[in-house]
Amino acid sequence: MIYLACYILSTIFILIYFKVADKYNIVDRPNERSSHKELTMRGGGIIVWFVALFYFLLNIDSSLNFFIGITLIGFVSFIDDIRTLPSRVRAFVQLFSVGVIFYDLNIFSIYPWWVILIAFIISIGIINAYNFMDGINGITGLYSCVVFASFLYTNNCVITFVNNDLLIFPIIACSIFLFFNYRKKAKCFAGDIGSIILAFWIVYILIILICRTSSIVWVMFLSVYGVDSICTILHRLYLKQ
Repeated sequence: MIYLACYILSTIFILIYFKVADKYNIVDRPNERSSHKELTMRGGGIIVWFVALFYFLLNIDSSLNFFIGITLIGFVSFIDDIRTLPSRVRAFVQLFSVGVIFYDLNIFSIYPWWVILIAFIISIGIINAYNFMDGINGITGLYSCVVFASFLYTNNCVITFVNNDLLIFPIIACSIFLFFNYRKKAKCFAGDIGSIILAFWIVYILIILICRTSSIVWVMFLSVYGVDSICTILHRLYLKQ
């Protein structure tokens, strides 16, 4: 019943957002590197933040720091969708938000400084690579569904490490978003807010799983997207883009 309520309320929320985005002209304008040619609504990934809010309201005692982090990084990403922000502002907020979840998971008190430094670099790298690859209809939503489904399988069949809702809710958000995005002519794009929030959520789950098992093998859940990102970056460099 909770999942159905989340699905219905999230659908209503994104439909309301479409009205707002249309009124205030929050659109993605194609350039020479775009895979689309028409103006398309941007920021549809805001639905992921709404689902995070829904989860927070159901789990206030255990998810405050997670919600603070995802809200901060989501807010700045949404502003960047509307008007481009300086990279130093985005980088600072991303570092601070990741620091919030590190604090929530006691990373600062458990691991030495060099491990924390590496963790910061990898976390920020994943977040920005996820955002960088968000350019083809369906790619972000589908890949996120696969990753969260993999986490869900691990949580139920290998080792329990989080509340199932923390994995099911983002799948619900992605499924609704994909209905509007995974088509030849997308009604909306995730925007920075969608891709970065999804990446932040995945990083949070990944860190919990790594700490719970003392193994980094779970990073392999991101291997396909990682290889795709690296190859795309190399190709862009080759084309001097």
